[in-house]
This record gives sequence, structure tokens and C-alpha cells, in this order.
Amino acid sequence: MPRPTASVFALALTAWFAAVAPAAAADTAASVPAPAVPMKLADYMALNGPAPAATIRYGSAPSQYAELFLPPGKGPFPVAVLVHGGCWTKEFGGIVQLRNMAGALAARGIASWNVEYRRVDEAGGGYPGTYQDMNAALDTLAAQAGRYPLDLGRLVAVGHSAGGQLVQWMAGRSRIPAASPLHPSGTLQLKRVVSLGGLADLRHEAALIQSSCDRTTIELAGSPSAARPDVFSDTNAAELMPNGSRTTLITGALDKVSPPRVARDYAQRARDAGDAAEVLVLPGASHYDEVAASSASWPLVLQAIEASLE
Repeated sequence: MPRPTASVFALALTAWFAAVAPAAAADTAASVPAPAVPMKLADYMALNGPAPAATIRYGSAPSQYAELFLPPGKGPFPVAVLVHGGCWTKEFGGIVQLRNMAGALAARGIASWNVEYRRVDEAGGGYPGTYQDMNAALDTLAAQAGRYPLDLGRLVAVGHSAGGQLVQWMAGRSRIPAASPLHPSGTLQLKRVVSLGGLADLRHEAALIQSSCDRTTIELAGSPSAARPDVFSDTNAAELMPNGSRTTLITGALDKVSPPRVARDYAQRARDAGDAAEVLVLPGASHYDEVAASSASWPLVLQAIEASLE
């Protein structure tokens, strides 16, 4: 894969530094050549990568584990928490496909914590289990810092599609009330986020989530009750701001699952709340080019991840 030009790197850096300002303006359209043929679902499903250095369980259910990828060398290494998509279901793969990204990050000196989790069509998945899995996975990562050469002071969460929703939720989990079953017990903070075609705003994007993924609010946020009348109070990333996070929302111009409008709307809500957010639109890219290290879009995705670790 050809390395990006200096002008492309400059553009990506400009986009990132604009994100630091809470009142950052319009999103950035990346000036890179569009891929000849945007990736399709079958291309995404075929993605794979190297085997992890370790597979570590954080619970007893089959899907409660994470894969640790380490770069060569002694470290300590910055860490990317990777959370796959798949419309919150088992049908569309996930953790295997993100090994593609984990291998590419390892080649750049970045360790990856590739998280599997219970999905809505698995026992215990959905609300509250999927979110509790995110909490447990982060607690387990924190416990590994003494065993492996990990620098958790340089930490970014990278999520794709449904995983974008989960990493954006992670950034605000410290704001969840103690009475909620989603309240975190650990102290690891995720304040740098890269969301790739994320579907984070459960309240405002319920119709899109239904049409794109055939998932309902009840599956993802639970049913209202007298004790919990607003199901979005502890599940919706957009309700958990400001939280001091810096988020880069990257989306393909041809993404039909989570179109660029979704990223723009979320970024505006984040900035209105006082957090930093920037949108980067990848020309000619689909929902799957965003996440593939083999795609023409990868250099700018990589740049956003590396900038988040500086």
C-alpha cells in the first residue's frame, strides 16, 4: 500500500487539531483518491489478521473475552481498544475481522485489545449485558498493564458501526449514576475515541438503526420502567456528555449503514455540550472501507488513531 503524501498527513492533522477546540467548525473531506471499487460486506467478512499474543477471558460466557496483540520490542506500547461492529448480532462476524486492523497497528508499534462481547442474540446480551461486558473488558485490560508492556496513559478506543456506539458510550460511562447496572466499577478512563461509521445516538437515530440493522431500542437500551423511565439515560452516548472526550468520527462518503449525516449530527451535539469532536469523510468509501487496513482509506484512519495517542 502506498504511503500517504505529506499533504494528506497535514490535512488529517489539521482535522484532528480542529477537534481539540470545542467549537470546531465543519467536517473535513479527505483529499485522497477514492477506491476504484468500494468494499462490500463480503469483502469485510473475508478480513482476517495475525493470531493474538494472548486471549484473556473477562467472564464465563463464550463471548466474554478479548485478544491482546503486541508489537515487536520491549514497550511499553500505547494501546488501542478495538470494538467490532456487526449490528449487535452474531451474523456479521466482528472480532476476527478486526484482527486485520490489530495486525496493522502492531506494525506501527501500537498494542491492541480486541474485544468480543455478548450481542443481542446471545444469552445475556443487549441491555444490560453488552454494556457490562464493555466495563468488564476495560477492567481486565487495566489488570493486564502489570503483566504486559502496556502504556495505558496512551489509550484510544476504536469502534466500528455498532462498536462505534459502544466506544462512544465508554467515553461517558463515568457519568452513569451509581444506581444503574451499567455504572462502572473500575477507574480506567477512555477519553480519546475514533468512531468508524458509528451508530452512537440511540435516541435520535432509532429509525436508522432499525432500518440499517433491524435492531430496536428495547434490545439496545431496555424497556422503560417506573424506576428507569428514560432508557437512554445510561445507554446513549449522546446523553453522557460533556465527558472531556476528544472524538474523531470517520465515515465513508458512500456509507449507507451510517451515512455522513449521522457523524455530523453527533459531532455537533458533542460540541454543543462542550466536548471536542471532528468528522472526517472518506471519498468513495463504504461502511467497510472504514475498518479495513487493506483499503485505500486506511492511511487516514491510521493517522487519526496515531494522533489520538500523542
